[in-house]
Amino acid sequence: QVQLVESGGGLVQPGGSLRLSCAASRSIFSTYVMSWYRQAPGKQRELVASITSVGMTNYVDSVKGRFTISRDKTKNTVYLQMTSLKSEDAAVYCCFGAFGSGDYWGQGTQVTVSS
Repeated sequence: QVQLVESGGGLVQPGGSLRLSCAASRSIFSTYVMSWYRQAPGKQRELVASITSVGMTNYVDSVKGRFTISRDKTKNTVYLQMTSLKSEDAAVYCCFGAFGSGDYWGQGTQVTVSS
């Protein structure tokens, strides 16, 4: 079993920034991919950003240039730096990890964008 714990969500004004963290209970060195998903009320879950085992990143078009996914293998943590936040970015953000032992999800962290 792997536990993924997100943190860093909160309330931010439009145009502001937040950094989400996803701490894994075991090494992320050999994960196939780690991703951030989001789900807003009444909408389907959306893949926001991913980072592969070799460091390749991918983003949904709506966040390109504003969000950055990164990882610190020494801390077993994946980050999502979010800048220039918009109201449409408001959602519950969940961390996902594809480990050799299986796929795991965090519990999510709420991001609210409002003035």
